[in-house]
Amino acid sequence: MKIKYFQDTDTLYIEFKQGPISETKDLDENTLLDLDDKGQVCAITMEHARERADIPTFSFEQISA
Repeated sequence: MKIKYFQDTDTLYIEFKQGPISETKDLDENTLLDLDDKGQVCAITMEHARERADIPTFSFEQISA
């Protein structure tokens, strides 16, 4: 998984898995969902991320099974 934040455009990109994107769906006017040919989510793009996702306080935690 990769998480990228583009400060110049205030865009958050979360890639869950690499591979060809077959379809991109608009969840709302500022959120895009990339799907593979099986309909599985590959990535999410979020515009205006600072106000929508509280980017300055972002943290990541991996929890083992």
